[in-house]
Amino acid sequence: MALLHTINITKTYDHLKALDHVSLSLEKGNILCLLGPSGCGKTTLLRIIAGLEKPDSGKVFFSDEDMEHIEPHKRGFGMMFQEYALFPHKDVSGNVSFGLRMQRLDPSEVIRRSDEVLELVGLSGYDHRNVGELSGGERQRVALARSLAPQPRLLLLDEPLGALDRALRERLMIELKAILKGIGMTTIFVTHDQAEAYAIADVIAVIIEGRIVQIDRPERLYRQPANMTVARFLGLNNFLEGTAGRDGEILTEIGRLHPANLSHKAGDHVTLLIQPDAARLLDPSDIPDHRMIIASGSVKNFLFRGKNYTLEVILQSGTLFVFDIPGEEIPLSINQKVRLSIDPGEITEL
Repeated sequence: MALLHTINITKTYDHLKALDHVSLSLEKGNILCLLGPSGCGKTTLLRIIAGLEKPDSGKVFFSDEDMEHIEPHKRGFGMMFQEYALFPHKDVSGNVSFGLRMQRLDPSEVIRRSDEVLELVGLSGYDHRNVGELSGGERQRVALARSLAPQPRLLLLDEPLGALDRALRERLMIELKAILKGIGMTTIFVTHDQAEAYAIADVIAVIIEGRIVQIDRPERLYRQPANMTVARFLGLNNFLEGTAGRDGEILTEIGRLHPANLSHKAGDHVTLLIQPDAARLLDPSDIPDHRMIIASGSVKNFLFRGKNYTLEVILQSGTLFVFDIPGEEIPLSINQKVRLSIDPGEITEL
């Protein structure tokens, strides 16, 4: 049974809808990511759940209790912001124990709990360090420890990794998930970064212009976006137009395809999505696998990405596709003619 429910949450600022009838549920122990571009309403929704904003209409329920008249500090929720908001005049222990002292706990319990969460986030022995002397990653851990110390019923994270450099962010997102899942912390995580959402979340809610347009597991969201709007936001732009034929086939410029999830009748217009990792380059001497789809075109551009190259290919029809190609399959040159082998299992209907 779901621990948290929001029902038809609506919020308007200056006649512009920040949230438009947003409803979602979150199971106990799960991590829900609110994913969307800047200004889509995801932080507004987080603040409404926290009680820091009031919705124009709609309800928030936690453990079947209506939160409407419950003050933020009485909800038992923890919140961590991108800026961390650490107290510069307090050491690490003073920051972590702040919420515990506000609860008027016994001093020995404050020390025990502070030590416990510092060990949990990998900062044992940092008690008396000045927070101004810590690295960005260490400050992030202190802020997380402070949020976890009072043992919140729900943890709300607003872009908690946004201020970190890429390498540190990628390392900490793995550690963050391990910490939260290890203690079974029910969490809502706000981000605009798809990689963070895929790495951390059990469930992702994509918010576009104040509306939830898809809620799904990370793998399913990536492989089967609900529509072109979601696909484009996720950076998936290989759209292929076709016409549904008989026997479940779709007639396209690269051949007759048979997507597993086809739901159209003969004659309908169909839009397909080809995943960016669906293609491989063929050498002139290669004999294609009969199960693959073969497409020809010319190289418009290519970018080195480390293990992969991002390859832009213009088909003979003028359609542009972008694929991630393993680096060992290069060299390439602009305007070079190429043949691609495309895995039909990586093509889905939108």
